[in-house]
Amino acid sequence: MSDSAPVPFDFEPVPSASTRRDGWTPERQRAFIAALARIGTVSAAARAVGMSRKSAYALLGRAGPESSFAHAWGDAQAAGRANVFATAVDRAIDGVEIPYFYRGVQCGVRRVYSDRLLLAALRAADRAREAGRRR
Repeated sequence: MSDSAPVPFDFEPVPSASTRRDGWTPERQRAFIAALARIGTVSAAARAVGMSRKSAYALLGRAGPESSFAHAWGDAQAAGRANVFATAVDRAIDGVEIPYFYRGVQCGVRRVYSDRLLLAALRAADRAREAGRRR
């Protein structure tokens, strides 16, 4: 038994018929799942690893719905959405510091709050909750 912590979203990479270095290598698949856990959207996570959204979904299709990759994808996407939601709420409530300048010199910062961002985050959470109830 090892003392190291388990790797989050551990999965078996999807095997590839070819060995293209610009394709979905095991390292790129792991980086994609990690990016998906941070970002929450497939398009942005695929872009972060230099791949397209379409090829990511093709990889998911090759893996199959019961594969460890598909389970890691779902878990990472849920974690990413939760991360994005928490970040949006934090920025809406605590605000963001914006520097202001006069004649090219920074004079100070102001804190900007966003009620619209908070309302958008809450609406998204409500939609997700409703979708979960329908399943």
